[in-house]
Amino acid sequence: MTSLWVIVPAYNEAARITATLDALAAQTDRDFTLLVVDNNSLDRTTDVVRAYDRLPVELIVEPHKGVGCAVDTGFRHAIAHGATMLARTDADCLPRPGWVAAARAALVSNPGLVAGRIVARRDEHGPVGRAVFRVVVAVAAAFGRLRPANRGTRYLAPYRMHAGNNMAITAALYEACGGMPRRPSPTDRAFLNRVRRTTAVITRCKAMVVENSTRRLRAYGLRGAARWYLDRGSGGLTPDPR
Repeated sequence: MTSLWVIVPAYNEAARITATLDALAAQTDRDFTLLVVDNNSLDRTTDVVRAYDRLPVELIVEPHKGVGCAVDTGFRHAIAHGATMLARTDADCLPRPGWVAAARAALVSNPGLVAGRIVARRDEHGPVGRAVFRVVVAVAAAFGRLRPANRGTRYLAPYRMHAGNNMAITAALYEACGGMPRRPSPTDRAFLNRVRRTTAVITRCKAMVVENSTRRLRAYGLRGAARWYLDRGSGGLTPDPR
């Protein structure tokens, strides 16, 4: 028997998380347990989550700051409570209606790690901003493939950038690879490389689509956003623009 959990890490997302929860409530496949991991928010995020009534939501709090801490705590909580498949999105993202169904089908066909496709949210930027977002993501993906640290015989699969806010993985593989690094942030590339050292079963699923927030593009500008997506950090800027 399989059990799919959706994990949503959140920090100071009171103004946005309802839209994310609505997107999950609108899934064509509702046979999942939804877990929000609040990263010790300073706003009303937990109040908003507790008041949500369109689908059941489990809420836990991770006091140690950092998305890696929140994700790892959430995934391990889900596994301890019977999850065999795990999917993740973020509290400023909008999974499209077929997202859960696509994640489940992909994991059943290829038990391992599944990376979905990210596009820009339509409510944050116009056509130009969305086009810039596509370019930044494409450049970051190309940079990742060329980066020496992502290449070598220790890896069982080629590097293909995945977005942490649109991924699914089996519980068995999550535990086998050591899980999400809790530090430093960002952790997505380090996690992907842990998986690549453990298995070659890493697939892409174009039907697994999440609309990604572009607020980092607005906060950082083109150069700063490119620096972030190229995994060079945010420089002197906050890693969580709000």
